[in-house]
Amino acid sequence: MHKLTPQPLTKAAFAAFGDVVETDGAETIEINQGFAHRCNGLAAIDVTSGGAAVNISLFEARPRPLPIEIKLMERHPLGTQLFMPLQDRPWLVLVCADPRNPASYRAFTASGHQGVNYARNVWHHPLLVFDEASRFMVVDRMSPDNLEELWLDEPLYLSIP
Repeated sequence: MHKLTPQPLTKAAFAAFGDVVETDGAETIEINQGFAHRCNGLAAIDVTSGGAAVNISLFEARPRPLPIEIKLMERHPLGTQLFMPLQDRPWLVLVCADPRNPASYRAFTASGHQGVNYARNVWHHPLLVFDEASRFMVVDRMSPDNLEELWLDEPLYLSIP
């Protein structure tokens, strides 16, 4: 049985898989006559090649039973996919270079202030949360041909400390 233990999510640790979306370290611009501020360039959204539309959606997730059994990985060959939590709750991110190679898997614990933008073709697990009714804004490509799923021959297990 192969067990994975999540590490804290950082920009450096996640760089090979996409962007960590957070305001820490971002340049802040004052807008709206000083009543708001804006942080630009938090993620490289890449979804519109071939004339496809950008899709902004809301996901509401619930926790999976423990230990978390990893049986499926997915990727999006035609565009990035961004997940941004809408409440301050930690959540899990699971990625890999090769779904058939357990040694290539990386698990991260994200804070409720961190999102991720999976790069094109990055294998990742569907949304993993700790709490009921965990809501996320998702930005991705609006097209049915932008999803590839791979069912694993044997499950992996995500160990939560």
